Amino acid sequence: MKLFVPEDIESYARDHTRSRGPLFDELREYTYRHVPSPQMQVGRIEGTLLMLLAKLVGARRILELGTFTGYSALCMAEALPDDGELITCDVSEEFTKVARSFFGKSPHGKKIRLMLGDALTTLQHLEATPFDMAFVDADKVRYPDYYEAIIPRLRPGGLFVADNTLWSGDVLAPKSEDARGIAAFNDRVQNDERVENVLLTVRDGVMLARKR
Repeated sequence: MKLFVPEDIESYARDHTRSRGPLFDELREYTYRHVPSPQMQVGRIEGTLLMLLAKLVGARRILELGTFTGYSALCMAEALPDDGELITCDVSEEFTKVARSFFGKSPHGKKIRLMLGDALTTLQHLEATPFDMAFVDADKVRYPDYYEAIIPRLRPGGLFVADNTLWSGDVLAPKSEDARGIAAFNDRVQNDERVENVLLTVRDGVMLARKR
């Protein structure tokens, strides 16, 4: 994964971002020691950004596609009120086993509902209550499909957040299926009158789209 600022600046930004606490440090260390492709985990900067965004929109109900080992879900759950809910979807029993164990260690884990299976199928069977925020960090080829499935489920003023939207710069001349999927998603959001959007150069790119 390509960073879009020099490593020393990235480190400085990380050092000047509020720590998520010992449990997050433990989760990050465990992921990097025991889980394949640990770089898929969001870090302190992006995790804190997600938490603050959830607070800023006053989220009570959040949807996440792509649980991995649970770092981002725990960050967002921290922003929810005690009766709030975060639904997180993933297809990997291996990764979500780690996530479940850390959810159990957090006082905010009770707010998280983990659902295994294809995300689009899961969405079809969810109750119709609108979401205040959605975070997508899953199969890149399907980003356009995820977007179209989720936007109608966001309340007006709700926030759609997508990770890896620069794909190490490959969106400039997309050749792989993943890069083409992300580039198509970025174009779709940019041309969608239903939302206001900004593409941030945080980590590997973060797209924010606020539903009008």
